[in-house]
Amino acid sequence: MSENALLKVAVIGAGGWGRQHARVFSQRPDVRLCAIVGRTEEKTRLRAAEFRATPYLSLAAMVAAEKPDFVSLALPNQQHFDATLEVIRAGVPMLVEKPLVFDLNEADILLCEADKRQLFFAINFNHRYAKPVQMARQAILDGRLGKIVFANWRFGGSGTSDHPHANLIETQCHGFDMLEYLCGPIAALSAEMTDMTGGGFRTLALAVRFSNGAVGSLTGSYDSSYSYPQSHRVEIDGTAGRLVVEDTVRKYSFQQAGSETAEVWQAGYFNDRDREFHRTFDSYVDAMLIAFREGEAPPVPALRGRRALQLAYAAIESFQTGTRILTPELASS
Repeated sequence: MSENALLKVAVIGAGGWGRQHARVFSQRPDVRLCAIVGRTEEKTRLRAAEFRATPYLSLAAMVAAEKPDFVSLALPNQQHFDATLEVIRAGVPMLVEKPLVFDLNEADILLCEADKRQLFFAINFNHRYAKPVQMARQAILDGRLGKIVFANWRFGGSGTSDHPHANLIETQCHGFDMLEYLCGPIAALSAEMTDMTGGGFRTLALAVRFSNGAVGSLTGSYDSSYSYPQSHRVEIDGTAGRLVVEDTVRKYSFQQAGSETAEVWQAGYFNDRDREFHRTFDSYVDAMLIAFREGEAPPVPALRGRRALQLAYAAIESFQTGTRILTPELASS
């Protein structure tokens, strides 16, 4: 494929977030969205018509007919494994939505099959690409916080699932990824969870220790509401300053230790892109496709999805046994 060639991309999933995948790829001048693969005929046909792509109900038929350069997968959270494995075994580079899967053995199969084929295999931890998070990352890299001492992550909204640990695995995977992205590997954790509202352990609180000696916490819930201000909040304190990210895309602030004045970023009047959560996906795809075209590793490899799942199961083990769990280190990406 030449440097200026259009990339043929197929999207697997005709649901709500699948529509965001179709939107992002269809709007890129360097991509031709060739196909939408869905599970129901009418929904798939309508979604494909919306984006002028060809509808398919069979993944194998789509791959055979279209021969896509790249596949982007956005199926319901517990239905990733079979389709992801089929794409990998077809030898097609791909992006998969979070969570990678719900089972560690399945995660290992996917990673092993992709590694055997030296396949580009990315996961969509798009929170990393929010403007406030990028600013937080840069402040840490620049040493503005000094040594990180503690970090707090809170993310609470609403959701339903038949899996008892859905919030932990499918939503707080962002928390595990973000904490390690900003603060380094998590070395140990302990967990408390509650099923008081029914439908599984919908609310949880974790205490964590990082390999660098810092400590932190993660609070997650499906017993809250995304309508509440500061449904999401990250605070990281160091010996030289503090930073706060509010609602992922809404606000970033940095305050030097001892100063009563803070530096604050909020999107300006005309800056719709940085204030909109969905646009974090656009920014991630920008970075991902640059890496793909240049033959580099994904900026967020699927291995990070396996790592988040590993930490989730460590939290489950901690809660079930009432013990603190040490977690093997994985180099932060």
